[in-house]
Amino acid sequence: MAEKRFSRSFLMLLCFFFFSSSAHCRSLLQEPHTRVLDVSASIQQTKDVFSFDLEALEYLQQQQEQEEVEKSISSSSSSFSVQLQPRVTLYKPSHEDYKSLILSRLERDSNRVRSLNSKLELAVAGVKKSDLKPSEEEEIRPEDLSTPVVSGTSQGSGEYFSRIGIGRPAKAFYMVLDTGSDINWLQCEPCSDCYQQADPVFRPSGSSSYAKLTCESQQCQSLDVSACRSGTCLYQVSYGDGSYTVGDFVTETVSFGNSGGVDNIAIGCGHDNEGLFIGAAGLLGLGGGTLSFPSQVKASSFSYCLVDRDSNSSSTLEFNSAPLGNSVTTSLLRNRKLDTFFYVALTGMSVGGQPLAIDPSLFEIDETGNGGVIADSGTAVTRLPTQAYNSLRDSFVRGTKDLPSASGVALFDTCYDLSSKTSVKVPTVSFNFAGGKSLPLPAKNYLIPVDSAGTFCFAFAPTSSSLSIIGNVQQQGTRVRYDLANSQIGFSPNTC
Repeated sequence: MAEKRFSRSFLMLLCFFFFSSSAHCRSLLQEPHTRVLDVSASIQQTKDVFSFDLEALEYLQQQQEQEEVEKSISSSSSSFSVQLQPRVTLYKPSHEDYKSLILSRLERDSNRVRSLNSKLELAVAGVKKSDLKPSEEEEIRPEDLSTPVVSGTSQGSGEYFSRIGIGRPAKAFYMVLDTGSDINWLQCEPCSDCYQQADPVFRPSGSSSYAKLTCESQQCQSLDVSACRSGTCLYQVSYGDGSYTVGDFVTETVSFGNSGGVDNIAIGCGHDNEGLFIGAAGLLGLGGGTLSFPSQVKASSFSYCLVDRDSNSSSTLEFNSAPLGNSVTTSLLRNRKLDTFFYVALTGMSVGGQPLAIDPSLFEIDETGNGGVIADSGTAVTRLPTQAYNSLRDSFVRGTKDLPSASGVALFDTCYDLSSKTSVKVPTVSFNFAGGKSLPLPAKNYLIPVDSAGTFCFAFAPTSSSLSIIGNVQQQGTRVRYDLANSQIGFSPNTC
């Protein structure tokens, strides 16, 4: 007993050495030091993902959507919500096995991260994408916008979808949820180049609320890249993997179920769309810029809960809903150089209940706009500066010496052969936030299968960029609420 008291006192002393908040230290010491990973269930899920009955899932999702609509109609508040589901419930994987599916996801993820870093680098340098257009001596024609900024191929990078109504009368479309983007867009007829989607392509002539924006409109002026054709606004959005969408920038009515629509939302009506978000009709931008959906509807908050990407279940995307009582909250920070990203006040990490000796400045936005930590729905694997990642990985490896190791896979350098295990106990990994709050993660959010044979990898990755990203693998099973009115972000575990 005396030894335990000494150990606790020593940990408190160590904690105070790295952190100034006594609440932070108490929070860390109250965490469970280990988590149990259900290996058998995780492996079974890698097999089930190829055998989902998509028609049955669609029927179930329609029933759930109707329940959400009825709940919204019966409420007198301004809140509204829609179903949110993973990619596999909409688009059946065409890969031959789970490992090839994972490798494809990780390749898309790397492209996504490069795109986010490129966006920040341009913003910090004071360069707009419009500055990258041809020089003044060259005539800028509307058709120039159909050329991708970066060449490459994509297999589709959207992982979570909601069913959104567009137009009057409303037609429902699957749209990708993306906190790292501002522009809302969907594919439109006539298509000069459209990828395959689950729903019929949107037909503007069938909507009475469709209206093209003029080049002088504020919405058009807010675009990074735009051009004019016959006095109306054209837009282009390009992504890090070479995928892009080009078309008319318009206003439309956007609705959620039968709970009513919001008029005059600026969206892109894409006639030339290359490669991105196979299955979905387009994208719902949830970033912090003026053209994002939350900004346009003046939402006080929005939240989502991301179910496991390989599950056939769904959750909700909610706007203006009340905060949950069990939330781990911290400050929601903004970067004066780039208004799209939502930054969180991460101060450190802990493994097995013990804080890591990571300099908190590694997670701070500096005076130039570099650095910081963003929460992103579109990035899968959390990226940390190499120094912070090495400290996290090394501590986790020390706590898993009894587990048989395996070769690295793609960007994962720490993997294990758990083929002979049904469950394993591993050290708890936690995010530590300003204000003394700590968010311990479930084991399945950081030790994930990469095949169906029992290979599991530590699902964090290093980055040479100063930007850290909390990805959706680490967010799974947690409701993340962006309190825009009060500049707070809250994480509520086990609320999907």
